[in-house]
Amino acid sequence: MNNTIKLHAYLAHAGVASRRKSEELIKAKKVKVNNQLATIGQRIDPVRDQISVSGQIITTNQQPSRYFLIYKPVGYVSTTSDEQGRKTVLELLPAIKERVYPVGRLDIESEGLLLITNDGELAYKMTHPKFQIPKTYHVTVKGHPTSKALNHLRRGVKLSEGYTQPAVVNVIDTEDQTTTLSIKIHEGWNRQVRRMLERVGYDTIKLVRVQFGPYSIDDLRGEKVMKVEPVSLLKSMSIQP
Repeated sequence: MNNTIKLHAYLAHAGVASRRKSEELIKAKKVKVNNQLATIGQRIDPVRDQISVSGQIITTNQQPSRYFLIYKPVGYVSTTSDEQGRKTVLELLPAIKERVYPVGRLDIESEGLLLITNDGELAYKMTHPKFQIPKTYHVTVKGHPTSKALNHLRRGVKLSEGYTQPAVVNVIDTEDQTTTLSIKIHEGWNRQVRRMLERVGYDTIKLVRVQFGPYSIDDLRGEKVMKVEPVSLLKSMSIQP
């Protein structure tokens, strides 16, 4: 089973720099893996490999761990910075000294539950495909999906990355011209739910992530930002290193 992660992502998770800046550090030959110069695109095993930057050994617990559950509104990007000057989800947080980052992403047009932390191990376990962390979305689409379309989603849809795993799909509400669905998936491909629905012939009007692993939008209790702890997550998901 593949336990690896891209090096630049690991460095970002460890709080060294953003993914783009981490790639620049690798290009500048300041990063080593097991005392060998790293290369762009290299994958590492966070458990077994030793990573250093400018001679300093890097681990994912270099600073106090912080965990925030937030409600991401439409119009915010799920990154730590944006070259186009768009609002980032970090602007929603209270002032803190530690460098934190979003775990996974919601596109700018989507809203809902997002976890922000500086805990690289937790981020790795929440996003690596082998852990199969479920994500649930409430999606409003134009029209009324047919049984054939819904069953297609439940079987798996062919996208550019390959076939999606079977999704859990249920109809929540039906209006005159729209339908709201609950869609539960385990992958985290770019704009995946929107593309799945487009593939079966339906355009997304609104997309809200309501669950990410054991974290639920109900945990926010009406707040936009809440501090949370990871212990219940690790126990409830029975996640192992």
